[in-house]
Amino acid sequence: MRSRDTRGAKTPRHQTAPILGAHESIGGGVSTAIERAQKIEAQALQLFTKNSNQWKGKLLTSQEAEEFREKRSKAGIQFAFAHDSYLINLASPDKSLRARSIAAFLDEMDRAELLDLDFIVFHPGAHMGDGIGQGCGRVADAMSQVLEKRPKQNVRLLIENAAGQGTTLGRTFEELAQIREGVEDKARVGFCFDTCHAFAAGYELRTKEGYEATMKELNRTVGLDHVRAFHLNDSKKGVDCRVDRHQHIGKGEIGLEAFRMLLNDPRFSGRPMVLETPKSHDLHEDIENLSTLRGLID
Repeated sequence: MRSRDTRGAKTPRHQTAPILGAHESIGGGVSTAIERAQKIEAQALQLFTKNSNQWKGKLLTSQEAEEFREKRSKAGIQFAFAHDSYLINLASPDKSLRARSIAAFLDEMDRAELLDLDFIVFHPGAHMGDGIGQGCGRVADAMSQVLEKRPKQNVRLLIENAAGQGTTLGRTFEELAQIREGVEDKARVGFCFDTCHAFAAGYELRTKEGYEATMKELNRTVGLDHVRAFHLNDSKKGVDCRVDRHQHIGKGEIGLEAFRMLLNDPRFSGRPMVLETPKSHDLHEDIENLSTLRGLID
């Protein structure tokens, strides 16, 4: 396996631009995600390591993992990371569901480590009416548990900001910071910034003043150095709608200027930025969206 910096900083010193890619399907096997990433000329890749709507997935064999690692190396994928199952809710007040979520998250970590992935991006979950403080505390406690049980793993856990639907946690940067603050092993915890989610949660990104104010708040709360990855998605709904609906780059309510500012922000040079925009099976949407993004880079 590759030797990795557990702080997640492995960007070449000459790298001055963001590292673009997309979330790709593992239909046909995990290594097929690498093949799809190659077709869109991606340098970064996000994937599910199993079916995202099932608690248990097919066991990954050492042969499958070796094939994935070899294909990634040959393809020049600088960052490859997982998104966890949508069923997991580390914030749940239901003891049975929370225990099941923790067990499933440990499985996610083991699969990511076997594939030599850099990160696991995950949603904090929903407090189910029990309160933000209680919910954040449960997420932090669950993260401390899984990190303690896997002390030698290199994979880093990235908390993703949320749009704010229902009782989901992570709508505000303060909530994200509160979760990390409660984790014992903070060195292995960072954040993934989703543009659609931030916009839907009420953070302005479309103007220079709004963008800078949002980034200033992000830095004050979680620290920009801890934002290790980005999801690049436009939004079908307006600012502060609290609705998570992704749209193609430049075709939603956010518009192109926000992505231009983000892509050319030197504070995020060398960070992986992946699409989660709508797509069919032939990848043409990914190709078009990446072409749009690359055209925004000065």
